[in-house]
Amino acid sequence: MSKATVMAGWDSVPHISEAEKARLLAATPPHLRDARSKGIPRVGAGAIYPFELEAITVPDFDLPAHWPRGYGFDVGWRATAALWCAWNRTEDVIYAYREYKRGEVEPAVHVAALRAGGAQMVGASDPAARNRGVNDGERLFDAYTDLGLDLIPADNAVEAGLFEVWERFSAGRLKVFASLAKTLAELRLYRRDDKGRVVKENDHLMDCLRYAVMTRERCLVWQGSGAQAVRVVGGAARSRA
Repeated sequence: MSKATVMAGWDSVPHISEAEKARLLAATPPHLRDARSKGIPRVGAGAIYPFELEAITVPDFDLPAHWPRGYGFDVGWRATAALWCAWNRTEDVIYAYREYKRGEVEPAVHVAALRAGGAQMVGASDPAARNRGVNDGERLFDAYTDLGLDLIPADNAVEAGLFEVWERFSAGRLKVFASLAKTLAELRLYRRDDKGRVVKENDHLMDCLRYAVMTRERCLVWQGSGAQAVRVVGGAARSRA
């Protein structure tokens, strides 16, 4: 039996209007546009978040106390990073407002820096930390929770997470404070190679951003600070007590 491959794009479907094609294309990440609109079987290279920085950054401002907050957390010896986010649930906009990135120091040093960003906050951590050891064989996840961090495993569905972050940037529902120089530096270089694979270099804060966004219902849950901090459960707040 002979076989043939036929590539069909949107132009081969007469009932899709030009306006609908434009809408669908705008809602499709750049690296998937040829595959979806033209039927060309490739993923594509280039920037993962191809936005002008002016379109996705905002000047730093005082966050309203009632916006729930938390952070994404990526661990490693060469670099450990955290990115704090606040969620305006009314408008469904997430703001990345604080960053941390440092390498080649012990977990206790990182923990002190993270607690300075909000000791009670929940961190969505790289799930691989549950199986990754430090020098004495102790699991990294346990090492950080034993030092007092409130961590949960992040949702690490990579492609779904990249699309969610891209879609939020595109719709104006994800913003980065303009002062986060390390985060913006990573964002400029975050890309796919010519085989469509994410280039895993200098991307720790990008992972943190994806963890926080994808795990927001369980991670971005603390309102206020100090003794006034409350944890949001199902949209309602509960006191620390």
